[in-house]
Amino acid sequence: MAARRREAVAGLLFVLPTILIFVVFKFLPIGGAGAMSLTQYRLNGDIEFLGADNYTRLFTDPHFWQSLGTTLLYVLFFVPLIVVVSLVGAVLLNRLVRASGVFRALLFVPYLSSFVLAGIVWKWIFAADGPLNAALEAIGLGAVPFLTGDAWLVLLSLAMVATWKGFGYSMLIFLAGLKAQPAEVHEAARIDGANAWETFRHITLPLLKPVVFFVLVIETIVGFQVFDTIYVMTGGGPSRASYSIIYFLFDQGFRFFDFGYAAAIGIVLFVIVLILSLIQRRFFEGKEEA
Repeated sequence: MAARRREAVAGLLFVLPTILIFVVFKFLPIGGAGAMSLTQYRLNGDIEFLGADNYTRLFTDPHFWQSLGTTLLYVLFFVPLIVVVSLVGAVLLNRLVRASGVFRALLFVPYLSSFVLAGIVWKWIFAADGPLNAALEAIGLGAVPFLTGDAWLVLLSLAMVATWKGFGYSMLIFLAGLKAQPAEVHEAARIDGANAWETFRHITLPLLKPVVFFVLVIETIVGFQVFDTIYVMTGGGPSRASYSIIYFLFDQGFRFFDFGYAAAIGIVLFVIVLILSLIQRRFFEGKEEA
């Protein structure tokens, strides 16, 4: 018993620094934001307790519902796009025998770039007189208002930029999942006469379910947190077509200095993402049971 207690204490001491980091930089800020959301917090440090008034105001604010709808539409574009692109990239890299490390590094480079830099470059590419529209006009298709057209087109363009910027991370996660799959299972499928698509559909993809779930949750969180590219490329426009919920939070907190209201937006966003993550988990658990 004494030896087991010593092992338990030793293990706790090893994980204690990580626990402290999570408490100080994760849980305390969340708790602080929750407390601030119940107040009117002023720049001079004065605090007035409001109770649930910020939440009542938030749920009756049309700008909140508009920004939430815009964010949901963006997520619907972004998450499937980045998951598919990442998975396809991982499958292709997994099939490479030579120079796979070189291609892996090249495909990961966009992830290392700054969102602001990527936004500036892609804003020039998508511009009315930019190279993409010049190429479209050269082949007779005409210019496309990527960043000044309808809301769905603007959000799709932004989702494409975010996918280009971030797919390298999820691609490496998928690639690790593919490398971890037992080779004998795929070999047995080939012996049984399964073609590449049948092997992927009935063996590779089911074995990747935990990885797909992880990537879906991570990229959903990333999608709801979209801000940098919108700030650089569209500024929330045109006519609030790309006014995301984080942009709404930014305006309330750092433009109007309404910190309590901004904290309430952050807490509601946290709850929404948590609920969506639990739904995704339940969906995948249901699939595995079936």
